[in-house]
Amino acid sequence: MESALIGWSRAQFAMTAAYHWLFVPLTLGLGLIMAVMETLYVTKKDEFWKKTAKFWQKIFGINFAVGIATGIILEFEFGTNWSNYSWFVGDIFGAPLAIEGIFAFFMEATFMAVMYFGWKKVSKGFHLASTWLTASGAAISALWILVANSWMQHPVGMEFNPDTVRNEMVDFWAVVTNPVAVSKFFHAVTCGWEVGGVFVVGISCWYLLKKREVRFARKSILVGSLVGIIGTFAVMFTGDSSAVHVARYQPMKLAAVEGLENGGPRAGFSFIPGVEVPGMLSILATHDIDGIVPGINDILNGYTDNEGNVIPSAGEKMEKGDIALAAFQDYRRLRDTDPEAAAQAKAVLDENIEYFGYGYIDSPEELIPPTGILFWAFRLMIGFGSICLLVMVIALYLERKNRIEGKNWLYHTALASIPLIYLAGQFGWMTAEVGRQPWTIQDLLPLKAAVSSIDHTAVITTFVIFAAVFLFFLIIEIKILAKAIRKGPGIDETLNQ
Repeated sequence: MESALIGWSRAQFAMTAAYHWLFVPLTLGLGLIMAVMETLYVTKKDEFWKKTAKFWQKIFGINFAVGIATGIILEFEFGTNWSNYSWFVGDIFGAPLAIEGIFAFFMEATFMAVMYFGWKKVSKGFHLASTWLTASGAAISALWILVANSWMQHPVGMEFNPDTVRNEMVDFWAVVTNPVAVSKFFHAVTCGWEVGGVFVVGISCWYLLKKREVRFARKSILVGSLVGIIGTFAVMFTGDSSAVHVARYQPMKLAAVEGLENGGPRAGFSFIPGVEVPGMLSILATHDIDGIVPGINDILNGYTDNEGNVIPSAGEKMEKGDIALAAFQDYRRLRDTDPEAAAQAKAVLDENIEYFGYGYIDSPEELIPPTGILFWAFRLMIGFGSICLLVMVIALYLERKNRIEGKNWLYHTALASIPLIYLAGQFGWMTAEVGRQPWTIQDLLPLKAAVSSIDHTAVITTFVIFAAVFLFFLIIEIKILAKAIRKGPGIDETLNQ
């Protein structure tokens, strides 16, 4: 049973990450949309597009400012609540976060200043470049954060040093080009495009509902829906590659997401319980209808994968993990008094290091993540995302056919799709992070070995404080956004013609 300390530490980190993710995708999506709009201003030399771009840049800035604080808190929590994790892999995990802070954040801050305050101080071309670099900086920032997160899903490019009791980076580019990181980065960025598109379409429909800023709203729907639709199809494509990586590196996550107890070739995919498409899961996971997808019981009992490799059972991995831990302890005990025996212990450790984390697992059942949560989180993510795609497609079609005005049913639906797309993003992260439990780092470090040695009441106290602060800032941000939206872009009627 999970201890109170681990439970509250997980809850605090989950709350902070979920709150932070409210701001990241909109930053990524609005960054591209506002850059496209300013490009239209420069190429068409139409003041209307300048006013339009400036409005969405204002919304971008409000969202960006509140998002920064939560990201900083997340990084502090690694040291306060997960200090063993930070010690064990800080050399690796800290590198991409340091690059993100030094390079991407300063890039964003520098060019954002030009974007907001340089309209009358620099040339149109330089200002446009600054806007694109601000948007690119947000994407680059996401890249390094996702490199760090993806390493936790599929650790590569490191070696364990028993003298320092740390995993140390030996191949920086292996970490950066981790296949999980590549697909995760493009998946997250294009998810941001979808969120930005849905947000812009929804807010624009509010203006049409109020019969205000009609040209602004219609043109924003045009740009926003195009970006959002492209982003949604890109999310589908990158999600496909992510599924293949999950099947290869985190088979238990895939089995839990599907609720698959016993797998094999031609595994079916269930849209809802009782409605299954035969062979579809094998196609999604292996791109082969005859591909083997192991179920939960297969992973616990051992199985043979698609390459013919015999994967040990959970019990065998735990035994090897115990051997690795014992060899590590022997090495530490003997290294100063009996170098020869210490060398033999290190050889045993190196032979079993792949299963080091399993030495902390007490029973095979610990390796099963919560299947019910994952099953529905994944399907709600897909369902809500699909609804939002349909709304954008309809809005784009009616706008291009000049039939969008007066469609109150669409306006209300588009507004309702804004919370839906946020929920889809939250369910996506829930699938990714809850799905790898009980691991902080897949197969390497379980939660029970990663948590700090602190009293759980301290974590409860900070949880309550953070929850109150986050709620306060969320209310403030919504009020500021609502005020800016009610005020509108202030485009002259002559420009609205």
